[in-house]
Amino acid sequence: MNVHAESVAFDVRAHKNILGVSVASVEWDQAIGLLNRLLRDRHFTKVSFLNAHNANVASVDPEFAAALDDFLVLPDGVGVDIAARLLYGTPFPANLNGTDFVPAFLRASSRPLTVGLLGATRANAEAASRKLGLLTPQHRFVVIHDGYFSSAEEPGVIARIADLHPDILLVAMGVPRQEFWIARNIDQRHCTMPIGVGALLDFMSGSVPRAPVWMRRLRLEWVFRLMIEPGRLWRRYILGNPIFLWRVIRQKLSRAKPGSEAGR
Repeated sequence: MNVHAESVAFDVRAHKNILGVSVASVEWDQAIGLLNRLLRDRHFTKVSFLNAHNANVASVDPEFAAALDDFLVLPDGVGVDIAARLLYGTPFPANLNGTDFVPAFLRASSRPLTVGLLGATRANAEAASRKLGLLTPQHRFVVIHDGYFSSAEEPGVIARIADLHPDILLVAMGVPRQEFWIARNIDQRHCTMPIGVGALLDFMSGSVPRAPVWMRRLRLEWVFRLMIEPGRLWRRYILGNPIFLWRVIRQKLSRAKPGSEAGR
């Protein structure tokens, strides 16, 4: 992964390959320190998160998998932990799911930052901006646009990002659209660190409820989300989770073959 080789003094042992995607294997505080160093040094770095659903998408979409190869990818959720145990014998050191990690990272960043918000509905983005401002008053939050702009509006959206040139750009468009959009449109001329954050702005706005704390501690937030939005998410979880585990087992078996390089 090029972004790791250039920006981080990680060696190969600090990553785990999950269905062909290289995922950083770092503690919570290490990840916060890493992102702060990249921002301090103004090292352009694209950031994404890998969970079971994203990994399934990457498995069937080579273009998405190739795009992720230029991101710093962090582990998100119990699915990739199970995969790490099956493939490497140990889970990831921390669950760096974006919904919890991004706000915690912003709280831990004492240096004032400008943070652009792009995606979700306008109302949710504005509400998320206000909530983040209350949680982390040292930073400046600017809503760039909702996530429903047309192709004709896109150049204006990109120009506004370049004019603002935020330290961080939170892109909430869902997978894989947000990663594709970042890969195709955003570089060091626009910001220092674009982060694909999925439903973060919806959660921060309060329009989409989080699971109770006890469910999160038991790593069952996906069950809560399925209960809240069964019509939209049943394929992702009821079908997607078994498919993900089957693919991980297939990766493990492929790695076990004599002379095989697959999945290393």
